[in-house]
Amino acid sequence: MTSSALQKISEADYLRTEEHSPFKREYVDGFVYALHGEDSPNAQAGALSRHGLIGKNLIAALHRPALRQGCKVYASDMRVRIQARGTRYYYPDVVLTCEDMADDARYCSSPCFIVEVLSQSTQVVDRGQKLSEYTALPSLQGYLMVDTATCAARLYIREGDGWSEQYVEDAGTLRLPCVDVEITLDGLYEGTSL
Repeated sequence: MTSSALQKISEADYLRTEEHSPFKREYVDGFVYALHGEDSPNAQAGALSRHGLIGKNLIAALHRPALRQGCKVYASDMRVRIQARGTRYYYPDVVLTCEDMADDARYCSSPCFIVEVLSQSTQVVDRGQKLSEYTALPSLQGYLMVDTATCAARLYIREGDGWSEQYVEDAGTLRLPCVDVEITLDGLYEGTSL
């Protein structure tokens, strides 16, 4: 008889095995959760085309301004390491960092801006657990959540020791922190039916 209970692994084992894993996995305090390609209740079967377009629109808007300021913007393949409440590695949809990183870095520890494009399977975690953990990062200046069911976005911006929240729906503009880029909802959703 085999046990189906989750088994903890070390951070070192996660980092070593993630490099060769056929699917992306996030790490939360010793437990590994598959994101793509694995048949499990936690796996995400892949993103809708709308999800991908929104992510690409954000990358396009941030890329040149980030480079001009010595920063880099990454798509969903760059992990973020969080150690505020245990050790976690997440794969945000978009991450912007100004930290000095080697070209072969596999994760960043000091992002200044993170974006999650919400989907039905991820929105509860993105709006709850990840909001709490991302905003605990001292380097983070902003966290943006973009809806894929409606034309709406929620932006959290660091203000001193706290956070302010901006919500736009149907139309409007957001000023993205870290590299100070303004983006409209039309620009975020360009190429989608929303």
